[in-house]
Amino acid sequence: QVQLVESGGGLVQAGGSLRLSCAASGNIARIYVMGWYRQTPGKQRDLVATITKSGNTNYADSAKGRFTISRDNAKNTVALRMDDLKPEDTAVYYCNAWSDYGGYESDAWGRGTQVTVSS
Repeated sequence: QVQLVESGGGLVQAGGSLRLSCAASGNIARIYVMGWYRQTPGKQRDLVATITKSGNTNYADSAKGRFTISRDNAKNTVALRMDDLKPEDTAVYYCNAWSDYGGYESDAWGRGTQVTVSS
């Protein structure tokens, strides 16, 4: 199994920046894609960005041009750089990792880190 721990959330003013980081441990060799999702109270958890082991990225429209996802395979970490933050970016941000075990796939989630953007 994979364990994920996020860090880097906090309070920032609109227009500011934050960098989230996620460290993976456990059976990390099977991880093939990592990503960030976010959730606000009463709403579903939405994709922010994903990155494959080879570095291919995918962004939600709301993140394009402002957020950058990166991955360090040697350190088993994935980061999300968020620039030009807006109040609507306020949410709990969750790290996610999908692993391929040869016969089935499984995903893991971190506990989340709060990002609050004040206007």
